[in-house]
This record gives sequence, structure tokens and C-alpha cells, in this order.
Amino acid sequence: MDVLSETITAIRTGDPTCGMFARHAPWGRGYPRVPGTGFHVVLRGSCWLIPPAGDPIALATGDVILMPRGAEHALVDSLGSVVTERAHLGEPREILGPGARSELLCGAYELGRQRSHPLLDELPEFVHLPAHPDRNPALRGVVEILAAEMARPRVGTDAAIPPLLEAMVLFALRAWFEAQGPARSGWAAAFTDPAVIAALRAMHGAPERAWTVPELGALAGVSRATLTRRFAATVGEPPLSYLTRWRMLTAARLLRETETPLASVARRVGYQSEFAFAKAFKREYGLAPGQYRRKDDAPAVVAV
Repeated sequence: MDVLSETITAIRTGDPTCGMFARHAPWGRGYPRVPGTGFHVVLRGSCWLIPPAGDPIALATGDVILMPRGAEHALVDSLGSVVTERAHLGEPREILGPGARSELLCGAYELGRQRSHPLLDELPEFVHLPAHPDRNPALRGVVEILAAEMARPRVGTDAAIPPLLEAMVLFALRAWFEAQGPARSGWAAAFTDPAVIAALRAMHGAPERAWTVPELGALAGVSRATLTRRFAATVGEPPLSYLTRWRMLTAARLLRETETPLASVARRVGYQSEFAFAKAFKREYGLAPGQYRRKDDAPAVVAV
């Protein structure tokens, strides 16, 4: 069970969106906060990302930057340029001019934020992955395919874009965690701790099972106390607290994406009683499962 992929799948809502735009210096473009993970890929030229607080981030050709929580920001061709436009639907994708040309692929990956996940919560507001010829070949490859499809749409492009965007976000997150090197805490450490990742895979693979910490410890090859200590230090909460979180995220996805009967959803996330499941779900989401399913959760329109 791939914990990173399972996590993103569980909190995803709808399909990712993206668009290309080209500007000639001078230019400045503002981006509002979005309900999910935003991203930019510099296909040609260079620019600066201006965060609401903190230092500007220089972006060069091939760089990828993620906003895991959709942070507000601006892009400018140089630090002296003024923001004169806001990302919005219907705007021209290319504006000609005498200055240096920049081309960017921008988009958003919608996530259900009613119940968060610590994997994304611990990431910085801006995850910058500079281009490097010897690093992240998978990420570079999917970016090149995306750029080609966007620059010259053909038969099948509409179907190809969403899975390519999903792969790009997953590869970017994987690259970020791998770049952290040896870590003592956080999800970067969880992914490299054999005992913790074994427990996570077990819970992700069978959320319906009535796991106990001794069972998870035996499966991971460590004592109950050792697993509890290492799990809390990396994941940020005890194993059974995380199990409840994962069950609720899984249930929410099933309610959003399927017509599975409520009793079946309850059993698939470890509750033999539909009443007990409904009570636990309402405690986390503020709505009974049936209300959550009927709620109009139309995806927000995101300008890219």
C-alpha cells in the first residue's frame, strides 16, 4: 500500500485544473488563495514568487513550486515590477510586448479540507523544487509531457491532463520528502522508518480491521512502546488516533465518490454499527454521513 498515493487520493476532490500563460516583461500577476494545492512550472524564462510574508523566491526555467495549502501570492518578472493583473477566467493566455518572454504552467489540485491530513499540514507554504539535470527525472519527465500536451492539444489531451497533473504533484511531493535527508521527526522521517511505515501501510490497507497497538507493533517488529513513541514523533499522533483519522477520510471519500450504502461504508471503515459510525463521522465533519453525501460540494472555480 503506497501511503503517499493513498493519502492524496483520500483528500482529493474533483479533477485538477491547469493552464498555460505567456507574458513579456514587465509583468506582474496576483493569485488568490485556492481550496487545495496550487502549483507553477516555469517552462521558459524566469520570474519571482512574492509571498504575503517572507523573502521572494527566484524561479528559473524548469523549476516547480507547490502551494500545498493554496497560499495567496504573486508572480512578477523582476522584483521591480508591479502586479497589474489577477488570475481570472477568460483572461488572455498571452500578452505580447518588447521585454523578455516567460511561459508558465499554472494550476490547482482541489483537496477536501474539512478534515486535514498531517502530511500536508507540516509542509511549508511554498515547496520549491529547483530544476537540476541530475535530480528528479520522473518529475522532469512528466513536466515535459504536460508542457507538450498543453502547447499542442491533440486527440486524447483532455483525458491525459488530469492523471499527468496527479503524477506531477505526487512526484513533486516525493522529491520534497526525499530531499529532506535523514530526519528525526515529521513525515520525512515516517517514510524512512520501517516500523512506522509498516504500521501505516497496515492501517491504510485494512482500515476496517480492529487494530491494536500490540498487533501493529508485532507486525512492524518492534514493541508496543517503541512503535507508539516513534509513530507519535513522526506522524504527530498515536497510532490509533491516526487510524480514526484515516477511517474518517476514507469514509468521506466513499460518500463523495460512490453510492455505497451507509451501512457498507460503516463496515468498510471498521464500524459494525451504522449508528456508531454516524456519531463518529459527525464528530469529525459536523454533518451526519447522509447529510454530507447530499451536501452540494460543487468544486470551486479556480482561475489558473
